[in-house]
Amino acid sequence: MNQTILDFVVITSGVLGYFLCLALVTTSFYKSRANNYLSLSLFLLISLTFLGNWYDKKSIVVHFLSLSMSEYLVAATLFIYFLTQIKHPYLKEKWLKWLYAPFIISVIIEIILHLDSIFHLYDSAFSTFVDYTKFFTVYGYNLFLVFLGRHLVKKSSTISKEKKRWLLRLNFFIICIIICWLLSKIKISISEANYNLQFLKILPSLLSWWILYYGVFKLQLIVQKDEIHQYLVSKKKNSIGTKRKINEITVSKIITQLYLLMEEEELFKDPLLSRSDLAIRLGTNEGYLSQIINEETNKSVVQFVNEYRVKAAQNLLHNPVFNKYSIEAIGMEVGFKSKSAFYKTFNFNLGMSPGAFRKLQKKS
Repeated sequence: MNQTILDFVVITSGVLGYFLCLALVTTSFYKSRANNYLSLSLFLLISLTFLGNWYDKKSIVVHFLSLSMSEYLVAATLFIYFLTQIKHPYLKEKWLKWLYAPFIISVIIEIILHLDSIFHLYDSAFSTFVDYTKFFTVYGYNLFLVFLGRHLVKKSSTISKEKKRWLLRLNFFIICIIICWLLSKIKISISEANYNLQFLKILPSLLSWWILYYGVFKLQLIVQKDEIHQYLVSKKKNSIGTKRKINEITVSKIITQLYLLMEEEELFKDPLLSRSDLAIRLGTNEGYLSQIINEETNKSVVQFVNEYRVKAAQNLLHNPVFNKYSIEAIGMEVGFKSKSAFYKTFNFNLGMSPGAFRKLQKKS
């Protein structure tokens, strides 16, 4: 019964993983050079799981595929994926193509060994030696490239903090899979080896779900948010811009400075901006800041900041240049922490959702 449940989980997650692989290389929202390598890596991981779960010695094809050491290929494609995401100079190096050499060599060796199984050409000790050599080199190769990729991501200064955080999480997950795979092979476990092996089979499946529901979509939003931000920064440099004409009746110097912070530094775009942060920047305390904002604008600090965010979102949703970007990416760019917070605040201020506002602008 337990084995049936395990098989069902692996099959279901595997099908989902294959669907994700297809989506990564065909859907315009996800399609990129980096995702092509991620798609291939995920495809190989899932295929290795299937081969390990339904290995049948009677099937010559499956037997050969299970021994062709596609694990070498996983290491290479994942490493290039990380290099592509951080735009590392290694991508231009000629030696990069040699990362595929271990896989090609292993395939050639397996062809030779299969000829031996048919014609009995070699000593059986040779096959044993090859098996042990591949066993140690494949895990060493994977761990070396994955840890090297992690090191390069940490050192990278070409990506945002959010993107770096996601890449490091993915890298950590891959390291866990490799270590569990290694432990299952040498049968080292706290309890029974069987459970360790079963856990290993589920790990690539969990990776598929994690990449689909958090990784790929969230990372793509971060990429879109960065593109929007870069476009706005370039436009800001080439234009004088417009500033709010501060009401002469406003007598508070703090409010005057607050408007300048919002409009010149666009402080509202920081999703972690707090009342304390504003008070420190304005050289006052939180209580007095709340009081003066309420007296002169009849709003709370949160309402004051969110109005700027909603106004900035309106401008982006109104501009056809940003039609190709998702609404959630726009919400992230103007300073909202989540999609739900963006929708709730936008609807409260304008009486309609961001999606409805965008459709209305397209029709007008």
